[in-house]
Amino acid sequence: MDLVLEFKGGKMTGEGADGIGIFVISGNYSESSGECSWSKQYVGRHSVDYKGYQDGKGIWGGWMVGSGKGGFHIWPLSEGSVLNVAEVNVAEEVKTEEEQVGVTK
Repeated sequence: MDLVLEFKGGKMTGEGADGIGIFVISGNYSESSGECSWSKQYVGRHSVDYKGYQDGKGIWGGWMVGSGKGGFHIWPLSEGSVLNVAEVNVAEEVKTEEEQVGVTK
């Protein structure tokens, strides 16, 4: 997954692409509590809702699409070993999202 996020004035925005398609991010965050929530809207397709918290090393939380749900961890790209772990976690999330919305490859 390629993902760019921007945090400014309590608003969270971004864009990216994954195995399902191109998406945009729109949501909110709290600097004091570290909590955040957003929607990942695939262009011309479904959306996925996220809720999480920032712990100084990334954002942890859960996603929901229809009746399906799962967990996620997003962190800044810094070292090759972290990238490998991030790719595995994102791949598992995308596979589960596809299963929940009936996407077949």
